[in-house]
Amino acid sequence: MIKVAISDAHAVTREGVRNALESAGGFEVVGEAVDGESTLALVGSTKAGVLTLGLAMPGIHGIQLIELIRKSDPSLRILILTMRSEAAQATQAFKAGASGFVSKDSPTADVISAVRKVASGGVYVSLAMADQFAQSFFKSANALPHQRLSDRELDIFLRIASGERVAAIGRTLCMSAKTVSSHRTHILEKTGLQNDAGLVRYAFRHELLEGDGIGESLPAG
Repeated sequence: MIKVAISDAHAVTREGVRNALESAGGFEVVGEAVDGESTLALVGSTKAGVLTLGLAMPGIHGIQLIELIRKSDPSLRILILTMRSEAAQATQAFKAGASGFVSKDSPTADVISAVRKVASGGVYVSLAMADQFAQSFFKSANALPHQRLSDRELDIFLRIASGERVAAIGRTLCMSAKTVSSHRTHILEKTGLQNDAGLVRYAFRHELLEGDGIGESLPAG
């Protein structure tokens, strides 16, 4: 018997998952939660093998909630059940500790298969999601260096290329100069560039900055 906990902000979704599992047989629903706080309480008070988890809910939610659940019960298998079926969200969820990712509009049979798969120690993604992963990897392999940066890294890259100093960037983004410098190191590694001057030349070559020339913005190498 697979013990399952259900967490979702929407009563219709919780009822649908419960009914599907009970109809399929071999499952025991041990509890339900409606937000981040009640989810953590449920995880701490039950011995579920699998948690079906919606990404959007009141309070703590999403990636942060997945990480907290994993800290509370590392053995619990987490199956994301959400309308947000983009590969980027799935990638973040898996990195945080999820074991499966299913769209809410998937057939009931797929949801049941997903619960069984993650309960047995496997990882589950739908065929549609697997195709999205393949497409994203293909795009990444053929992306320009700056397109492989995270949103934060790209922001810092452009600020450096615009002539902003590390301390000023830190004040603007509310982070320490050490953190900004760490991001700068990762940016140089990902782009294969050697220094700030290289970042400036790259930015202008790919028209990432406004302006007509390098001279005014070019920082010391």
